[in-house]
Parts: sequence; C-alpha cells; structure tokens
Amino acid sequence: MEKKNNNIVAVITMIFLFGMISFVTNLAAPIGNIWKMQPGIEGSNALGMMGNMMNFLAYAIMGVPAGKMLTRYGYKKTALIAIAVGFLGVFVQFLSGVVFTHSTLAGLPANFFVYLLGAFIAGFSVCMLNTVVNPMLKLLGGKRSNQYIQIGGSFNSLMGTLTPMLVGAMIGVLTKNSVITDVNPVLFLAMGVFALAFVILCFIPIEDPEAVKTSDHAVSPFKYRHFIYGIIAIFLYVGVEVGIPGTLNFFLSDSTNGAGLDPSVAAKIGGVVAGFYWLLMLVGRLVSSVISGKVSSRTQLTCVSAVAIVLILIAIFLPNSAAVPMKFKAAQGAVNLPVSAILLVLCGLCTSVMWGTIFDLAVEGLGASTNQASGIFMAMVVGGGILPLIQNAFADKIGYLPSYWVLVVGLAFILFFAVAGSKVKAAE
Repeated sequence: MEKKNNNIVAVITMIFLFGMISFVTNLAAPIGNIWKMQPGIEGSNALGMMGNMMNFLAYAIMGVPAGKMLTRYGYKKTALIAIAVGFLGVFVQFLSGVVFTHSTLAGLPANFFVYLLGAFIAGFSVCMLNTVVNPMLKLLGGKRSNQYIQIGGSFNSLMGTLTPMLVGAMIGVLTKNSVITDVNPVLFLAMGVFALAFVILCFIPIEDPEAVKTSDHAVSPFKYRHFIYGIIAIFLYVGVEVGIPGTLNFFLSDSTNGAGLDPSVAAKIGGVVAGFYWLLMLVGRLVSSVISGKVSSRTQLTCVSAVAIVLILIAIFLPNSAAVPMKFKAAQGAVNLPVSAILLVLCGLCTSVMWGTIFDLAVEGLGASTNQASGIFMAMVVGGGILPLIQNAFADKIGYLPSYWVLVVGLAFILFFAVAGSKVKAAE
C-alpha cells in the first residue's frame, strides 16, 4: 500500500513537471515583448525572440547527453538534476531584473545577457525533463502508463495555454518603462513548483528498470534515408509550432507596426489569443489519441500539414482590415481582431499531432537503432529556437504576416516527408 501511495505521489509530480516543460518554454516569447521595449533593442523582433532561441539552443547541446545521463545516473537522479537546473535557470532570469539594470554591453542592456543566460540554463532543464518524464510515467504507471502520459500531455498543453495569458496580463500596457520584474510573480511560481517537486522526489523511492541490451551491431540511423528526412522534418516542425504563436503574440502586441490594437490592451490580447493556439493543440491531441488506431500517421500528417499551409497562406494575403469584433475582458467594448490571427490560431489543431506522427514515421523499421534515433530527435528540437529567430528577422524587414512564408516553406517539407520522404527503404 505504501509503495502504491508513493507511486501516486510520484506520478502527480511527473505530471506537474510535464506542465513545467511547457510553462518554462512558453515564457520566452511573451517576455520577449518586454525586451523589445528596452533601449538598444527598440522594437527588434529578432532580439525579442532571442530568449526563445537560447532556450531551444540547449537542446542541440544537451539532447544526446541527456539520454546518456539517464543510462548512467538513473531516472530519479536525472530528474532531480533537471529540476535543480530548472530552478537555477528561472532564478537567473529573475536576477536579470535586479543586476546590471542600468548598464549596457555591446550597445544592448547588460541585464538582457543575464536573461539570455537564464533562458539557456532553463533550456538544459527542459531538455532533460523531456528525456526523463515520459519513461518515468511509463515506469510508474504500469498498465495505466499510457493514460498517465496522455494526462501529462494534456497538462502540458494546458500550461502552454495559460503561460502567455498570465504573462500578458502582468505586462499590462507595453511601454519603454516595461521591465522583466513585471512578471516576477510568474517566475516565483515556477521556482516554487521546481522546489516543491525536488523535495517530494527526494523522498520517493524509484527503482530503475532493468537495462535493455541492444545489439552492438545496430545500424546507424543515418543509414536510413527516411530517418534523415524525419529529423529535418522534426527540426522544421518545432520551429513552426513555436513560430506561429510566438510571432502572432508579437504581431498583436505591437500597436504601431502590428495589428494596430489599442496599446492599453494589446499585450493582454496578444497573450490570450496566443494561449488559444496552445488550447487548440490540446484539443487536437485528444482527437488524435482517439482516431490514431484507425487513421495512419502518414494520413494524419499529410492532412494537417496541407491544411496548415492553406490557413497560413490565407492569413498572409488577408489585409488587417479583414477583422471580426470580439469581446475580451481586458478591453472595454469589442476589439476588431484580424481574421489572419484567427486562422493562425486554428493552426494549433494541425501542429498538435505533428510531433508524434513525424517520430512514428521516422523511426519505422529502425529496430535496435531506435534508442540512438530518439536522442538525435531531441537534439533537433533546436529548430524551435532557430526557425522563429529567422522568421522574426524577416518580420523586422518585411512585416509580421509576410514573415510566415518562412513557416510555409517548413510545412511544405513536412508535407513532402508525409507523402514521399517517409517511405521506408533499406539502410544504405
């Protein structure tokens, strides 16, 4: 009975950490709205997206080592290290509002570099948590492991929904006086959850499963052409998934060069609308979990990538004047929300199923090489930092909506992968 109770507490802790993965990751884009207002940055979307870039850059460095840590130190120690690193990363982000606040470095606010360091450290934590949480839920859940993983995924999407809303509400009116200390309550909340999870996990005994012996002669996954196409697709997918709501948040929050919303409510509305994108990802995942037994991964990926391309193309060509009046609690009276924003939010239904379907197609037929392939996949999550950065560099030059052509190109490759590139051929 005691072991069962310990397992329940551990499962709940893992589910909360599943949510923290999304919480920490989705802090970067809305906080970027604050940094965009600082002297020296002055509206640069590319620099505003640098926190997100640093967060995902950690995956490129830590993706494969995280898997090796799991083998060497076990599930519990790896989880504890990940939680401690996460606390440190968020704490350094908090410090960016305290230290070097009146100094400059290379023409930029010096505390901006402190924040980027914190985002980078937090990225290490999120990468390690991604590596350990799924297998820990599988280990702890037994026959109910899939149910626990689905619950964890749902909580992950819920936190992705709430984070931009919370940050947007705390920022309030975006001005040159907006500072990162405006969102300190969110940072305190994150540190509190990490600290509590660390303490709870310290007192829960968790036994690692017996190591699974793999063949020493496993073929390198890079010998499979469909796997190579798959890791390119996953790199582009994570960039698309993050770039759509991140740039949308910037677009709606920018009253001058963006959607032209009332400056007093623009940041709040940007956070709410971006949050709905993540909510639709939750809906899409639930739907996919129901139909996946009947509809193949290839069919699902083909349909959603094609629909996402169509939605974004329409959003690009629609003028800002094409808007619908919508009511928000943050605003008095109706707000004319661009139809383009609504179409981009609907893309959340499409991107929700892409990770699982791409992974499923890319590792098909790899056999003993699957474990190695999983570590490479985790490293390719860096696309979530690189592609949005490229997109927002274009946004600085050609505007927010035209910058979505970058994501259209990425989705076109994903569609190619679904239709032709995922076909399994023998190792070359």
